[in-house]
Amino acid sequence: MKWQVGLLGLAAMGSLAMAAPERAAAVLYADDFKSGLDRWIVEQQPGGTVTADAGKLVIADEDGCTVWFRPRLTAPVVISYEAKVSSAARVSDLNCFWMATDPARPDDLFSAGQQRSGKFADYDALRTYYVGYGGNANTTTRFRRYDGTGARPLEPDHDLRAPEFLLKPDHVYRIQLVATGDGRVQFIRDGKVIFDYHDAHPLRSGWFGFRTVRSRIEISHFQITRPGASRSRVPW
Repeated sequence: MKWQVGLLGLAAMGSLAMAAPERAAAVLYADDFKSGLDRWIVEQQPGGTVTADAGKLVIADEDGCTVWFRPRLTAPVVISYEAKVSSAARVSDLNCFWMATDPARPDDLFSAGQQRSGKFADYDALRTYYVGYGGNANTTTRFRRYDGTGARPLEPDHDLRAPEFLLKPDHVYRIQLVATGDGRVQFIRDGKVIFDYHDAHPLRSGWFGFRTVRSRIEISHFQITRPGASRSRVPW
């Protein structure tokens, strides 16, 4: 694969102490989207579709969708992918959850009894990091740490509205999500750190999910790495 995230844009992340420059990142998981959706769990409102074929995960949504990666992740991890929001639909909501857990079911986000339907309000009770990139009809980009109580606090400097932080239709973005486990959380777009957050009570384990509403998003080159690890394994 020519597209590599091994060093994960360390020039843009030079202060990330865990990523020792002399050690390459280990690939924990990767998906080339040529084998269907077996690695993913789709929660979607009626009318939308999610497909994985020919190297792309395509979310064509009508009223709300989250697509979860099945394995639970443990920090330190970096989640990397390329994403395009198509001009053929509403240009909005290239969103994501990471290190997500449900306080009511902390050991299994997908256990019996959970009733998430793809409607956004269904996720309020999670404990998770969340970025809504180009949300609210592409007028805001926001970072939140959901605390598991239903509150979704938003700090003023995590509410971005300048055009440079909003979506460009049909642009292929390179996204990297960082969770160190010791408090460092980052959202990186095209090599630039957009959000750099220190969590006094870090989320060290949980699930990752793509999130959108009323848009068409194409995902490729999905990979999860552990910076500084000495060996690689790619289970799929």
